[in-house]
Amino acid sequence: MPPTKDAPLRLHHLWSLREDTAVGWDEEGRALVLRGPQGTERIEAPPTVVAEALHRMELGPIRLANPLQQPRDDTAAAGADGYTAVLSVLRDISHLVIRTLSLEDLKGPVLSVVPAGRTARFALARVPSQRRVRLRAGVTITVQGNAFVLECRALEHQVHIHRPEAMWVVSALAWPTTPDALVEVAPLPAELTLSVLDHLAGAGMTVTAP
Repeated sequence: MPPTKDAPLRLHHLWSLREDTAVGWDEEGRALVLRGPQGTERIEAPPTVVAEALHRMELGPIRLANPLQQPRDDTAAAGADGYTAVLSVLRDISHLVIRTLSLEDLKGPVLSVVPAGRTARFALARVPSQRRVRLRAGVTITVQGNAFVLECRALEHQVHIHRPEAMWVVSALAWPTTPDALVEVAPLPAELTLSVLDHLAGAGMTVTAP
């Protein structure tokens, strides 16, 4: 059963690399090299925390806090400095990074934002509570494996919907509505409803409606 409005809720924001991206060191062992269909990226002399995060992201979605909590030899890159270093690198390779929203209920991810273009850049976008928005014209919904995939030729991201909670929000956006109205009608905790909307808006799937 999906979480109800009053159910305890813990959201996780996860990061991973596209499945077609391979991570390895160059011949001198000084630069980390990421190879994929969209080209090759080099990260020169990365701190241990950056290398560890990218190697874990190659295997699947992670919470960025996890590699930062591990003991390491370059203590200068620990804590807040390490987090900043990792985020800086991830911004530079944003076209390779998948952002995933998940719930701590062992039922799998809610949705994933997948880059589909070489210049793709993603950031969560909070829609003002009373702003009317709707799904962008030209967005199509297809089925790929166990996910519904939202995409549009004008956009450089796809949104993969893994669970019905996210699909409820997408369906409500077929007509102009506000975040406040979505929270009111969706049978979901408000935080989850708004987080789904944040990801859709950040991927460009929504537009302002009159």
